[in-house]
This record gives sequence, C-alpha cells and structure tokens, in this order.
Amino acid sequence: MSTSVEPIVITTPPRAVRAWAAGRKIWIELEDGREISFPAEKFSRLRNAHDAELACVRIEARGKALRWEELDEDISVAGIVAGRFGPGA
Repeated sequence: MSTSVEPIVITTPPRAVRAWAAGRKIWIELEDGREISFPAEKFSRLRNAHDAELACVRIEARGKALRWEELDEDISVAGIVAGRFGPGA
C-alpha cells in the first residue's frame, strides 16, 4: 500500500490586512487569519530604527508590501511568508 501527499499550491499571493510592531518584532496578520512575526534585526534599515519608527509601518500595494516611509524601507509580504530576509526579499 502506498500513500501520496499532494503538494500545497498557493494560487494567490499572501496579503496583509494588519501590521504592527511590538518590542523589536514586526507582526503581520494575513487575510487568511495567520499571524506572522519577524525580528526587526533581519533587515538593516529596521535594525537601526527606534521603536517609534518601527511602529510607523503601513500596508501598501493592496496588502502585498509593508512600508516604512521615514526609513525608506519596503518589504514584500510574500518574502516574509517565504522566510526570505535581507536584500531582494
């Protein structure tokens, strides 16, 4: 007897519906209800930011990106979900 596992295929890119900073972590809530966080230290511009600057995160591009205007930083939600941190994320 053999069994097979079908791969999970994501047909739509993940989208954030909420984003916030708590401590030195950035949190996002996805439209499917998952909450994901990552340490600010994973990105050079966020690493050196003050807590008040981290708190100024905005959701852009219909939920596909996070933006910090004062820090001139943009991070893709798909990159975060995939665990890609750093340049090109």
